Amino acid sequence: MKKIIAVSIIALVALALVPQFAHAQTEDKSAKQYINLRAEVWNEFFRMTTAAFTVGAVVSGTMIWLVWRFRESHPKNQTPTRWEKLDDPTTGTYEKEGH
Repeated sequence: MKKIIAVSIIALVALALVPQFAHAQTEDKSAKQYINLRAEVWNEFFRMTTAAFTVGAVVSGTMIWLVWRFRESHPKNQTPTRWEKLDDPTTGTYEKEGH
């Protein structure tokens, strides 16, 4: 099984690289065809920064919502739960709950 996986990976890599080598040999390179590496690096940096800010905004927004929703002064949290009413939560019974 390992041999089949190794051979298939090698075949996929070869299939991916062979057309690139053939295309590179047939084309005549001019100065306009070279990649501006600085621009490409800056483009990738910009994309990753945009993604990081988006993920950060979603995470911080979720945290703000959670803190706001489950704060102690929230109207739904004014009445204590059945566990908060007990002095020692380990002495409570769960028979009423049906669990």
